[in-house]
Order: sequence, then C-alpha cells, then structure tokens
Amino acid sequence: MSDDSTNEDRFRAEAASRDLPADETEAWIRAALPAVYIGGGEAPGGQPVARLGGNPMLPRDTPDPPSPFIASLDCAALPLGATGLPFPSEGHLLLFADPADRRQGPAPGEVVYVPAGSATAARPVGERAPFTEKRTARSYQRLEPQSHESFTVDRWGPAPDDEHFELAEELDDAWRDVHGLPPGWDLQVGGHTIVLQNDPVHWAREQDAGDWALLATWRCGDDVTELDGGVVHWVIRREDLAALRFDRVHRYTDMA
Repeated sequence: MSDDSTNEDRFRAEAASRDLPADETEAWIRAALPAVYIGGGEAPGGQPVARLGGNPMLPRDTPDPPSPFIASLDCAALPLGATGLPFPSEGHLLLFADPADRRQGPAPGEVVYVPAGSATAARPVGERAPFTEKRTARSYQRLEPQSHESFTVDRWGPAPDDEHFELAEELDDAWRDVHGLPPGWDLQVGGHTIVLQNDPVHWAREQDAGDWALLATWRCGDDVTELDGGVVHWVIRREDLAALRFDRVHRYTDMA
C-alpha cells in the first residue's frame, strides 16, 4: 500500500473520530492534488533540481523577460506523474516575477521554457540586483488538499453557509493532524495554491474560463523586503501547459 493510501486511511479514521460526515471526508480526499516541493538544501557538486536566484541561462534569441529572475526548474528531475500535470519531460522552466508588482493576471514573458540542448548563456535581467543564488537537489512529493475556503466554495457554491466553512475547517484540521505541514521548501510545483488572501486559481477562472491549475509557487526569500510572508504563484490552463503556451500564464502575488 502506498504512503498516500495509508495516510488517506489514517485521515478517514481521524475524521470519523471527530464525527465528520463520511461523504464530505471522501470529497476532501478527491479534491487533494499531488505536488512536488523543492528546497531546504544546497546541491554542492551535484545535479540541482532547481536553481533559485542569480542570472538566468537564456538562449540568445529569447527576448529579455519583463521581470526579475526567480528560479529555473529542471523538468527532467521531476518524477514522472508527480504533479498530475502535463509537464515537459526535459528542458528547463524559468520563472520570473517582481515581488514589488502586485498586479494580478496575465503575465506574458514571466515563464520561459528552454528546450533541452539549447545553447544558453547567463544574462542579467532588469535593473534589480539578482536574488541570492541557491542550487537545490532536495525535493519530495506529497498529496495536498485545497484550502478549506476554496474547498467550501467549490463544494457548496459561491455563497456557502457558515456551517459549510466550519465543516471544511474541521476537515482541514483532521488532515493536518495526520499529514502535518510541508517541511521547509522554496518552490512548489503543482498541487493546490497557498491561500493567504485570495485563491489565484479561482481568480483566474473568474477572469478567463478554463481548466486552470497551479504551475508553481515561490516562497519569497529573505532578500525580498516588499512582502511580509509573501508568495508568488504562476497558474496556467492544463491544455496550455501541454502545448507549451507559457505566454498564457497568469501570475498572482500574495502576502500574509
């Protein structure tokens, strides 16, 4: 039996011990999505899963991205099917964002795909000093639930009752008692978004219909002073990800 299956059974038992409805417990499990978390350790001399900060490695004919460089993800280092998203099997995905820019929505140029074997060179981007560079080889997978607020809206509609929010919060508490919180990480790939103020996947659906999903989340480092406990999300339609249409990405910046 897989760890996820074992933990799901433990969650069912925990929810039952709290007299939570079995049908809502199953709905909570069905809504959870697989995610990969990257960070928490350097990769000296090893092959990094991701590189954060510094200057991006870009092909010569790629236009200058509009925002500072955040991270480069090695797609080949993602375990097959680990996120449930149609990621390319090789190449690098480069993420860009300006934490001081609180605009939400379409962000053409802020995600750049570099196919494997492309000739690249380090290139400064913009006037801001690069973020602290870190290469990390540490990653782990886990199943992540929706935030209880987002689950409530998806389950019971845009105007749910207070008792629905309370039930979802109890389900979330039971889940966290079994699974705990994700340990230290810098970059999340796939899964559900951290909701501090607003759910960016819900927001994207309201602006532009489609099967939106979280592409990645960056948890801002110590050299970001513009945000208090800030995160940056990039969301994309699944069909656009499969077609490598990263010009259609939306970016959302949030803070506690």
